[in-house]
Amino acid sequence: MDMYCLVHWGANTYLDHEWGYGDEDPSLLDVADFDALQIVSAAQAGGFKGVIVVAKHHDGLCLWPTATTAHHVDGDIVRKYQQACAHLGMKLGVYCSPWDRNSALYGTHAYVELYRRQLTELETNYGPLFMVWHDGANGGDGYYGGAREVRKIDRSTYYGWDTTWGITRRLQPGAVIFGDVGPDVRWVGNEAGHAGETYWATYTPLAPGPGAPANGYVQSDLATSGTRNGKYWMGAECDVPLRPGWFYHASQDSLVKTPSQLMDLYFASVGRGACLDLGLAPNKQGRLAAADVESLRVFGERLRRTFAVNFAAQAHIKASNVRGGDAVHYGPAHLVDGDRYSYWATDDSVTGPSVELRFDHPVTFDVIRLRENIKLGQRVDSFEVNIVSGEGGGLAGQPRRYWLIKGTSIGPNKLIRLKEPVTADKVVLRITGSPVCVALSDFGLFKEAK
Repeated sequence: MDMYCLVHWGANTYLDHEWGYGDEDPSLLDVADFDALQIVSAAQAGGFKGVIVVAKHHDGLCLWPTATTAHHVDGDIVRKYQQACAHLGMKLGVYCSPWDRNSALYGTHAYVELYRRQLTELETNYGPLFMVWHDGANGGDGYYGGAREVRKIDRSTYYGWDTTWGITRRLQPGAVIFGDVGPDVRWVGNEAGHAGETYWATYTPLAPGPGAPANGYVQSDLATSGTRNGKYWMGAECDVPLRPGWFYHASQDSLVKTPSQLMDLYFASVGRGACLDLGLAPNKQGRLAAADVESLRVFGERLRRTFAVNFAAQAHIKASNVRGGDAVHYGPAHLVDGDRYSYWATDDSVTGPSVELRFDHPVTFDVIRLRENIKLGQRVDSFEVNIVSGEGGGLAGQPRRYWLIKGTSIGPNKLIRLKEPVTADKVVLRITGSPVCVALSDFGLFKEAK
């Protein structure tokens, strides 16, 4: 999916907080005028394919009419999102905080059962869901029904994650489960919106101390690049807010990330094989501010224009090897057919092949895109791209120029952003390291829109 949005709105919006204490009054919220359609439309204009609704943050305030607690809004915000997504053809996900600073039961097994009932309500009444998000913030000071104290839990064992995840497996089998330890997708280990330049979807989470790794209890820095040949297939989610904070603050109206900053984030997340989860913060009127909407719109337009024309499709393509000599199923033409799962493959014994793009007329580009057929795994360890100008065509008679770009992992998406546009009549991709034969689905050349 590449990109979706994580939307925060609640009592914090009205109190100028990031984390509520748990004693906030639900009547603060203007539920009647909340405009989910405006929010989801703005996300769609930005090229995002879904929204993950923060249905309950750490303050415990539920944005749906739950039977589990009196600490909920008088209305149904989650339903408004569901209807907006259905109307626009967008996907819907939910975030329900495991930590609850309002509940008097937090820290006991009774709270875990309450939390599971909340997940059951959300997953029964608001599907289909594409993702269920479990935050790593667990335990600390809070209201806790008036106790106003610090409560700590054993993060490895308290939530009984295997049982809790089982609710999603049963009620929303198509939903991906997010957490520091997955089980399906992982936090990237930072809130800056970037994966490692070398990025592996495989990952082995490790605890920072005694006990098993769990949400909020991992060596999170290891998640940024992942683990080559790791124990689990657990792609990374790169979360970052559009504003400095996750919730709306009027003081940050002039600090909305620009379309150029969003492009930088795109290349550092989606462009490294992970997914971008951009945080949106509706204001007290239940809408995104004009600056947020405009930044999303321009970013989406710029992204569409950047990838509208693949200059590689104009090339004569030649591969050093084709699996079994079967060009119909495994030939290099599949690199430019726009299908992420058709692919060029080599014989089992050929792990260092090359493919050449040669042009009748020179092309100018500054973005190179490579993709593996990710259904067959993340195979390539390293590669290089040779760019040549002055070999023929419109550049005949001019001095030859060469550029050499080296890289490591490819995965489902690798975007190489050149420092400046180059004009070339030949581009050669060489696989310089792979434990097995290649299965590449895409080789693209693009000019970034300004």
